[in-house]
Amino acid sequence: MNHESPTDLPCHTRDDLDDLEKRLVMKLDLRLCVIMVIYTLNYIDRSNINSARLQGFEQDLHLHGQQYATALSILYVGYIIMQVPSNMFLHWLGRPSIFIPSCMAVWGVISVLTGITQNYTGILLVRFFLGFVEAPFFPGVIFLISRWYKRDELALRTSIVACGGILSLAFGSLIASGILSGMQGKLGQAAWRWLFYIEGSITIFVAICAIFILPDFPHNTRWLTPEERALAISRLAEDGDGKADKLEERTTMQGLWDAVSDWKVWWFTTALVFQSVAISFSIYFPTLTATMGYGTTVTLLLSAPPWAFAAIVGFTVSRYSDKKQKRYKYFAISNALGAVGFIMSMCTMNTTVRYISLFLMAQVVGVFMVVWGWISNIFEKEPAKRAVAIALINGLGQTGSIVGSYIWPSNWGPTYLYSYAICLAAIGVSTGMLSVMYLYLKHQNELIERNERDAKDVEELRHSIGFRYPV
Repeated sequence: MNHESPTDLPCHTRDDLDDLEKRLVMKLDLRLCVIMVIYTLNYIDRSNINSARLQGFEQDLHLHGQQYATALSILYVGYIIMQVPSNMFLHWLGRPSIFIPSCMAVWGVISVLTGITQNYTGILLVRFFLGFVEAPFFPGVIFLISRWYKRDELALRTSIVACGGILSLAFGSLIASGILSGMQGKLGQAAWRWLFYIEGSITIFVAICAIFILPDFPHNTRWLTPEERALAISRLAEDGDGKADKLEERTTMQGLWDAVSDWKVWWFTTALVFQSVAISFSIYFPTLTATMGYGTTVTLLLSAPPWAFAAIVGFTVSRYSDKKQKRYKYFAISNALGAVGFIMSMCTMNTTVRYISLFLMAQVVGVFMVVWGWISNIFEKEPAKRAVAIALINGLGQTGSIVGSYIWPSNWGPTYLYSYAICLAAIGVSTGMLSVMYLYLKHQNELIERNERDAKDVEELRHSIGFRYPV
């Protein structure tokens, strides 16, 4: 890859550079808003099966026993398979503006095809391939954002993008309530089939628009001026670890080896497996809301507010996380509140208490996006390694979603006592594991600070002066 040198930036006063940087970041933020829309559709196309379940989906496809759970979990098999290869390909291709919308258009088509399935085999096939083509999106977007934003900007931008996924659980329920209540029998089709036809078609349209909006990387984005391009490159070079220049030149395969040989990648992966089990309630959210005893339309409407709350909390916490450059404590507090929510649902069937518990559980999904900012920070100056690490952590971490698909069987309802107990144990393990990572990185920062004090020559240091891991 040919990177433009930071020295191409013309001489400016500090105030001029600050003003130019603000305009550049604003330009990026506006462009990246489309990612939030894409993520919303990504989640809607993945999770609309839960709303369809309330309107005859299982009966029309003659599903029984654990077949519905298998239809949910098979998506994550395709998802896991494609995570690492897709991010390695994206790093090699260097054109997110083409790659991500192309994948999006294909998953939109597959979502539409879900509406014509007639049996268990058909739904398994479309769900597997839906996961296969949705897989490149999230790790690809996290990698893309990490190539544009500085350390103190990452968590907020990651959270803004992730708010799309959270809001999809709110707006997806609202859209589904309208379609399911108004489209039954239109053109001889069941309402749940129209749900897939309409939402898949919207995805295809947005994918075509995204090709002209999304950025590539700083060195090859066409709509940047030469001055903006030089600033985009130089500001990240100044923000990061100046000792890591050679790592910028490592190949995709070298990045693969660097990632799989780093224990931190596997530690985060294992923690995410347990976290994914803990938040598996999100897959069955309409079903859990239905335990309060309301009809389909009211249930879907009641499913929306907890996710709107989660988006607000996630955005607010991420903003403070970037401002304070702290990651772990926000995650730990959020998980503790989620654990309280699990305990509340385990202890009572009172409608008010159980509905409040849904809010406490939902915010865990919103605040967890801070951890993705943390992961990007840790591998920030190693693009090839970071591309693989993000995909590996997210991909293998989704094995927890496969397990989570099976811990909510109907015969455990309506209390779902055992399901919540499993989630409570899982959230405890993930919190404990990231507590260990927090203590390790805090110790590393102490060693870096001591080395800076004791070093006689700056060249002896492994990191640039002032570098610290965000904790």
